[in-house]
Amino acid sequence: MTGIGWPLVDVASRLLAPDEREAVRGDLVEAGESAWKGLCDVLGLVVRRQVGLWKNWRPWIATFGVALPCTLLLMGFSLTVSRIYQLYAWIIGNQQFIDPKLLKEVGLPVAPGVAQLVGYLFLLIGRSWIGGFVVGSMSRRTVWVSAAFSFSACLFCLAEFRAASLSRFCLLLFLAPAMWGVRRGLQISRIKLRSAIVLAAGVTVLTVATSNRRGLSIPSLELSWPAWYLVATAQRPNWLLRRS
Repeated sequence: MTGIGWPLVDVASRLLAPDEREAVRGDLVEAGESAWKGLCDVLGLVVRRQVGLWKNWRPWIATFGVALPCTLLLMGFSLTVSRIYQLYAWIIGNQQFIDPKLLKEVGLPVAPGVAQLVGYLFLLIGRSWIGGFVVGSMSRRTVWVSAAFSFSACLFCLAEFRAASLSRFCLLLFLAPAMWGVRRGLQISRIKLRSAIVLAAGVTVLTVATSNRRGLSIPSLELSWPAWYLVATAQRPNWLLRRS
């Protein structure tokens, strides 16, 4: 299997499951087909397998219920964290007090302090990691579709971003913990129940603590439900399984 087209066949075959990938390679060698005919066969098989995967509800929820909406909301939350940090740095640098009415007009409920900034930062990391883990564990073989939609949303928002005082890359503060969560979700499908409860409780407490007087908003609820999905699907300890 030498020639210019066979490396493309090898790349395309990586979209298949490992056991099926080896079987397909063996069939191509035995059939003695050309590289381009083999590439068409492999791509056709990949398409059929992908279509079959989307007959299940998990890829749809992972892509359009978690990955895409959470990406958009986490970019907005990343911007909020950046604005709080910028404002807090300005207050410290100038040693001045800002009228709370002015903060309310720009979307910040109270004057920022260290505790508020740290709370928002931990909430951003927690929401991002949990969302990434849910996407990675819920639909491992279609995670590239979720990644493509999220990447497209990031490119669109970066192109439309207009804020002279902030870099457009402040929208991507969530990206590193989200990618970490996806990687972990691809490794293990469920986490331990105790860890899931700690994560969900921590995100919920921080969400309530940082919410305004009007209560929890729809974006906050959208970013919080994946945490409780982890609890619902967590790995139960042996003693709890015996009792049930």
